[in-house]
Amino acid sequence: MNEKIVVIDFGGQYNQLVARRVREAHVYCEIVSYRTPLTEILAMSPKGIILTGGPNSVYEPGAPAAGRELFETGIPVLGLCYGAQLMMQVLGGEVRRAPEREYGKTEVALDTPVSPLFAGVSDPTICWMSHNDYIFRVAPGFRVTAHTDNCPVAAAENAEKRLYAFQFHPEVLHSVQGTRMLENFVRGICGCRGDWRMEDFAERTVRELREKIGDGKVLCALSGGVDSSVAAVLLSRAVGKNLTCVFVDHGLLRKNEANEVEAVFGPEGAYELNFVRVNARHRFYVKLAGVTDPETKRKIIGEEFIRVFEEEAKKIGRVDYLVQGTIYPDVVESGLGGESATIKSHHNVGGLPDYVDFREIVEPLRLLFKDEVRAVGLHLGIPEYLVMRQPFPGPGLGIRIIGDVTEEKVRMVQDADAIFREEMANAGLGGQVGQYFAALTNVRSVGVMGDERTYDYAIALRAVDTIDFMTADCSEIPYGVLKKVTSRIVNEVSHVNRVFYDLTSKPPGTIEFE
Repeated sequence: MNEKIVVIDFGGQYNQLVARRVREAHVYCEIVSYRTPLTEILAMSPKGIILTGGPNSVYEPGAPAAGRELFETGIPVLGLCYGAQLMMQVLGGEVRRAPEREYGKTEVALDTPVSPLFAGVSDPTICWMSHNDYIFRVAPGFRVTAHTDNCPVAAAENAEKRLYAFQFHPEVLHSVQGTRMLENFVRGICGCRGDWRMEDFAERTVRELREKIGDGKVLCALSGGVDSSVAAVLLSRAVGKNLTCVFVDHGLLRKNEANEVEAVFGPEGAYELNFVRVNARHRFYVKLAGVTDPETKRKIIGEEFIRVFEEEAKKIGRVDYLVQGTIYPDVVESGLGGESATIKSHHNVGGLPDYVDFREIVEPLRLLFKDEVRAVGLHLGIPEYLVMRQPFPGPGLGIRIIGDVTEEKVRMVQDADAIFREEMANAGLGGQVGQYFAALTNVRSVGVMGDERTYDYAIALRAVDTIDFMTADCSEIPYGVLKKVTSRIVNEVSHVNRVFYDLTSKPPGTIEFE
């Protein structure tokens, strides 16, 4: 992995999208905080640097900053939105409050001569704007390369010093040719070959795991989801029977899923590993009794996972490594991979308490986005139905049940979710929607079933279209399908008398409910 782009995060909501788009050009990249010392960034030997957007104004006291030396290394730098304004401010330009705020899809006109970053881009092109400030005057040595009706500097560059600035966000899908622009930067300006491939990653990771672990004993936290399944198969390829996969049946999985996991990875499965299924349902239900705060539920479930693994490790004997299916969005959303605020805690991010008796955590997927994990899984020969299955959170249905968790509520959401998935498949929509599921709200309302008054719960259906799971729009599920799902749920799932469909996008919402 010789080529690398570094994305410096200034708190922008699209930081992961920037990294994702770079990887779509088959160039590896990592996100770091703007607080990271320049010496550390240079030690990463980046072929290029991208500065993200951010919520601040560059001229405000205490706003995230960067030193002039960042722009004097000779490494190509591309600033996006806040990053563009910061570049101008530091290098002698001027940023002011915009007379008119620009937000949304905007027509951008290219200036001549056309910048190499706009090679193959139509003129005009549609880009996504989101800014209150604007570049009033470019820094010395820069020329304007694009503009809009309200923004005189939509893009600028100092080609001699290989410094480039976009006021818009090329990383979002609303910027129609934004991916092409970023590819022009990383492949054209930075000279990256574009040889970041998942098959190479898989084979290299297996070799590295084999060398690292040797004859060590490995314990894998297997949930049966895509991430932990791919991690388990990577370890199985690397160490074989030295891997023990502990599957904790915490009673918070989808309907029939626990048995499906055992069928794939258990003694009758195709993988060389030791499989242990632990029935811990009652234990988790007791711990979660009366708990309504989502972060508290996550932490309880995560802590209980650790305790279960610790107990199983003692039964197994020597355990040197714990494997977890952490992926890159987990890292960034936990506040560990950039500057963005913690969105939610992940029980598989951040390490174990000191008193847990494992030598080290192994996270073979820590650098990958979800679709990259799937590509690795397919390369490893994992069945497509497992690799492409619906994403499922580590805390399971604990965070798809709003409020306290009980065994009865788990049954309700399992049954409703199974109906939703079955009807989506019947309608041929299963593989067309990025993610869909049923959640149990904490709303109870009056209804009438037969001649009797009911006072029961409402199910919320969630379905989103997404490529990278960093942003998402609600899916336009045909009305007839929603009606059929609703009818089946209220008739077949006891204690449910109402069904909602969630139309919220991400952002401002998240894909999951808690």
